[in-house]
Amino acid sequence: MENFKTDFEKTLKNNNLSEKEIAFKNFNAKEFSSHGFPNRKDEDWKFSDITQIIKKEIGELNFYTEQLKKGEIDKDILLNEIEHNKLIFINGQLVQIDFNSEDKGKVEFLDNQNNIDEQLADNSLINLNNALSNKSYKLLIKKNYQIKKPLIIYHTTKSELTSQNINLKINFELEENSSLKLIDLVKDKGNKNFINIFYNFSLEKNSIFKNYKIDQFENDNIRYMFNNIKQSSNSVSETFYLSKGSTFSKNEIFCDLKGEHSSAFVNGIFSLNKSKHHEIKAKINHLIENTKSYQLVKSVLENKSRSVYQGKIYVDSNAQKTDGYQLSKAILVDETTEFNAKPELEIYADDVKCSHGSASGSLDENSIFYLMSRGLSYKEARELLINGFLVEVINQITDEPIKKLIKNLYGLKNEY
Repeated sequence: MENFKTDFEKTLKNNNLSEKEIAFKNFNAKEFSSHGFPNRKDEDWKFSDITQIIKKEIGELNFYTEQLKKGEIDKDILLNEIEHNKLIFINGQLVQIDFNSEDKGKVEFLDNQNNIDEQLADNSLINLNNALSNKSYKLLIKKNYQIKKPLIIYHTTKSELTSQNINLKINFELEENSSLKLIDLVKDKGNKNFINIFYNFSLEKNSIFKNYKIDQFENDNIRYMFNNIKQSSNSVSETFYLSKGSTFSKNEIFCDLKGEHSSAFVNGIFSLNKSKHHEIKAKINHLIENTKSYQLVKSVLENKSRSVYQGKIYVDSNAQKTDGYQLSKAILVDETTEFNAKPELEIYADDVKCSHGSASGSLDENSIFYLMSRGLSYKEARELLINGFLVEVINQITDEPIKKLIKNLYGLKNEY
């Protein structure tokens, strides 16, 4: 932690901050120094001890990011399969903004924000983010505007970057009757870095937000992303994860359904091998009546990999007529793998419909034998069963072009 103290002092010295901002950063630095990285003693991290993971995979981290060079944009990181707006971050630094497809004045991106955000309790990684992020960004979708093309945020690092902590913070605000389709695409080339991302989402009345997080490409970085979602009446959030590429990844969702007829959908796929360790943790808070949530997460694990799903549905006493559902399933391809699930219901209302479940098992050898008897090889039969197991989650995606894109990225054929 000596590196942190020294690098934090450099951050304060080399940024033009107000007294209020300095006090805010000092408070968060003190909190992080006091608690450090989470470990298995923390209930939320009982399955994923990030202290030990960083120690094993990275060793000593550097925290001072001002000296990082942005570098040129490598053309091979860009997706050509779908027309889109773009924000490109290289080594945590913003290098390109493109909203040329949208109506002038309807989409605003502010890149000089040093906002002091409300502190979420008991999260030292958000303390770390607040202490060290040089600035926070804000994306605003104006009232009654439906964004024309998806926004892809490219998260990439250069190959020479190693043993570095990167912190990024973006606030998203969807005004009444607006919509946004957002793809977070990870294409890291750096080695053994810890990337810490904090998103705030504010969804006003009748707004629709769809977020697709794609960690598909092989890399040896450690990633943490926290998504803080607040939803007003008749708003809809849809979050999908394709979790595959990073050495370690943990995605958290903390969602407050504050308005009647608001709904939240969380769907995810883990496709892991080579000792990778990924986790999704979602807490959906039903705070008023007539709200809905749905969570479906599936894992395919092999070669010493591990997946974790922690899902919680909280129903307040005022939240009558809540409809909440969560289910997690895993296929353990071999005996070296591990699947941990912690589904929870906390209900204080009596007129609700809530359920949860979890199951794991191996591939059905009888089904493989049957498919081989119909002319498939063992490899083809195995792939067919796995793809059939996972495609149910991908088919929850409500945007057809993005569904097709994700199927192509994962390698699913058209018949799925």
